[in-house]
Amino acid sequence: MAYDSRLAQRIRRILDHQPHVTEREMFGGIAFLVQGNIACGVIGDELMVRVGPEQHQAALKKPHVRPFDMTGRPFKGWVWVGEPGLGSTEGLNTWVKRGVDFALTLPAKPDHAS
Repeated sequence: MAYDSRLAQRIRRILDHQPHVTEREMFGGIAFLVQGNIACGVIGDELMVRVGPEQHQAALKKPHVRPFDMTGRPFKGWVWVGEPGLGSTEGLNTWVKRGVDFALTLPAKPDHAS
């Protein structure tokens, strides 16, 4: 599955000053990791965001958001944000920040410690 390279580039610009960001192809798209933990990614023309279990239900109440489900079983703490919710820079920035904020609550992976 291809991913929207323009959306990925927009995310790169948002993450430009965030330390310890890496990219990895996965899930048929591209994931952005902070200190080795997935924060968000692009699959097709949608954004996947790791919001964490405590923010999961609140995130699902936002427009253009649905559960992240690739296996028939939704991933708790992960959501899809559809293309209509990503049009504005502010909207995309908000979702990327949510993913980064959650990733920063997790222990850094050994190769990505600060």
